[in-house]
Amino acid sequence: MSNLILIGMPASGKSTLGVVLAKTLGMQFLDTDLLIQKETGEKLQDIIDTEGMEGFLKIEEKILSYVSAENSVISTGGSAVYSDKAMKHLKSMGRVVYIELSLEEISRRLDNIKTRGIAMNPGESLKDLYNARIPLYEKYADITLNCEGLGIEYSIEKLADKLKLY
Repeated sequence: MSNLILIGMPASGKSTLGVVLAKTLGMQFLDTDLLIQKETGEKLQDIIDTEGMEGFLKIEEKILSYVSAENSVISTGGSAVYSDKAMKHLKSMGRVVYIELSLEEISRRLDNIKTRGIAMNPGESLKDLYNARIPLYEKYADITLNCEGLGIEYSIEKLADKLKLY
């Protein structure tokens, strides 16, 4: 179990934190959203627009269920937790870290919700999405890292301390 798998809401900082964390720990970095785009040849939003949320989630599950990595920080899309199969596979590869932020902070950071490639049902609000996903993030997390009001460097220090305890 040599990997760290980051889960959390869109705009929680999984990719940004993941890159710096990988550099700090001397690990590789893998962004599963970019992997999906590479495998499909399409942007996430285009997949969602053409396949719908269910179609996107099937594609995401298929790719995440077979991803392979060692000594890596893996940043997942916010919707990865909708697939028990994918999450079981990821958990078998390493420790899952939930990057926790308040709805208010996510809302402040997320200004491109319509074009970012977020798996949401039509008419679903950010609050609805947040409330649906939080129990799933908590279910799969081995470690919860609350980053509310913290910069990248302090967040990494805080996670390093938690990893020592784990």
